[in-house]
Formats: sequence, structure tokens, C-alpha cells
Amino acid sequence: MSKFRFTFNILAVAIFTLTVVSMAQAQATRTWVSGVGDDVNPCSRTAPCKTYAGAISKTAVNGEISTLDPGGFGAVTITKSITIEGTEGAGYGSILNSSTTGVSIPFDNFTAVGETQKTVRLRNLNINGANTGLRGVNITGGNPGSNNSEVIIEDCVIDGQNGSPGRGVSDTRGGTGLKLFVIDTTVRNCLGAGITAAPAAGGDLKVSMDGVKIHNCQFGIAFSNNTKVTAIRSNLSGNTTGVSADSSTGTCEINVDQSIVANNGTGFVAGSANAIIRVSNTTATNNTTLATTVGGGQVLSYGNNQSGGTAFPGSVGQN
Repeated sequence: MSKFRFTFNILAVAIFTLTVVSMAQAQATRTWVSGVGDDVNPCSRTAPCKTYAGAISKTAVNGEISTLDPGGFGAVTITKSITIEGTEGAGYGSILNSSTTGVSIPFDNFTAVGETQKTVRLRNLNINGANTGLRGVNITGGNPGSNNSEVIIEDCVIDGQNGSPGRGVSDTRGGTGLKLFVIDTTVRNCLGAGITAAPAAGGDLKVSMDGVKIHNCQFGIAFSNNTKVTAIRSNLSGNTTGVSADSSTGTCEINVDQSIVANNGTGFVAGSANAIIRVSNTTATNNTTLATTVGGGQVLSYGNNQSGGTAFPGSVGQN
């Protein structure tokens, strides 16, 4: 009997060890995809997966999916803090999202326990809707699970989102401590807005844009409700409306600095009493209409803009 117990204990330890090793392999801190990979692989560098969706389940919380070589890696839904990196050497990560959404980030469905800060990073991705895409990046979540969440989109190209609603980046999270960063990214050819956010009731969203280019969309940027936005060194041109602020809940503030807002139908629209757009050090020329205010909304100039001789509705600071 003693010998049997000893043997049983050895087997139990061996099974436990194998289970731990298997779990570790299934949740690597860094995983890899390749255009010639296979999702049955462990997503290692030498045995990469085929799609970003296939690599998600094998990547640990706060881990990174890296791209070995150019390829089409499929639409993906993200449910944990993670980085998807489109480049490795000469590689480039492409997501073709015809008639669907390219990257879905439903923060309410994040599965990790104890994530006090939930962060998704997208870098060097080409999200191509093939002229029928619905949304390039769709950020959602209205429950407390969305609190203290941030999305960072860097060095990406989002194109061809011309299916309804046709948005490049859409953020409708609710909750507190919400952040969106868009850096050195191009959005073009959208049926709706290039970048838009409308936080759910009680939401509190802060948006930072740096080096963003948005062309040929209904709206370059369109924000509403409890949103505070700063856009710097950006180019919002060739759209029906360049910059739009509106709010039915709380205040929407958009600050545009050192940017170009040109060749739009309307440069700036403040569409409600709680909507404020402030413009400084910006070239705003060749817009059919420079600025429109509705229902007490404000478009304010610091007096240091180039507007082709057309005056802004208001001014702040020094003229």
C-alpha cells in the first residue's frame, strides 16, 4: 500500500507539472504570427500562428503579439490587456475587414482578474475595410469593467470604412478614467467620422491626438458628451466637416493646436450649448465655411491662426 501511495504521489506531481508547463506554453508573454503560420501552432517564433485572433488565446495578459512577415492576419476581438505589433524587421501587419469591424475592444468582456489598469496597444497596423468596412477600431463597454481603461493607436493606417456606420475609430465607452491616444496615424475614406467618441452616460473620456491625418470622411473628428480632446500637429482636410463638437450630456471640449484644417466643407462645427472648440497656431484655409455654431456652441480662436481672411466667431487670450 505504501508503495502504491508513493507511486500515486509521483504521478500526481508529474501531472501537475505537465499542466503548469502546458498553461505556461499556452499563455506566453510574446507570441508570433506569420503569413505562412497555422493557428494550431503554439505561436512561437519558430512555429507562429496564422491570425491575430488565433494568437490572442495563447498570449498572456499584458503580453505582445508580434508579426514576423507581411500578411493578412484577420479581424480580431481583444478581451485582455495586450499589444499587437504589426512590424518585426520588414514585416507589416494587415487586417482586411470588408463588411465587418477590424479590431473590436469590448472592455466589459475583459477576462483577466485584478487588472486595475486595462490597456490595449495597436502599432504599425494597416486596417483595410476594402471600401465596405464598418469600423476600423471599435471600443465599447459601459459597465464598471471599462473604468481605468486606455487604448493607444500608433503608426497605423485605417482605410476604406465605407459600410454603415463607416467609422475609422469609434469609442462609446462609459465609466471613469477613460483614455484614447492616437499617434502618427492616418485615417481616410470613411462614410462617417474618421475618429469619433460619444461616451455613455456618466462617461469621462480624455483623447490625445498627435500627428494624425484624416481625409475624405464625413467628419474628420466628431466628439460629444463628456469628452476632453487635444489635437496637435494634425491634418484634418478634405472632409465634409473637419472638426465637430456636440454634447447632450456634460461638456465636450476640443482643443486644436499647430494643425491644418483645410479644404473641408465646414472647418469647425460647435453644435450645442456645451460644445467648445478652441483653435490656436492652426492653418484653417479653403474651407467652404470656416466655422458654424449652433444652440450656443462656441468656436474660439486665440488670434494666432491663418484663416484666409475669414474671422472666427470668437476669440480668447490675446488677439
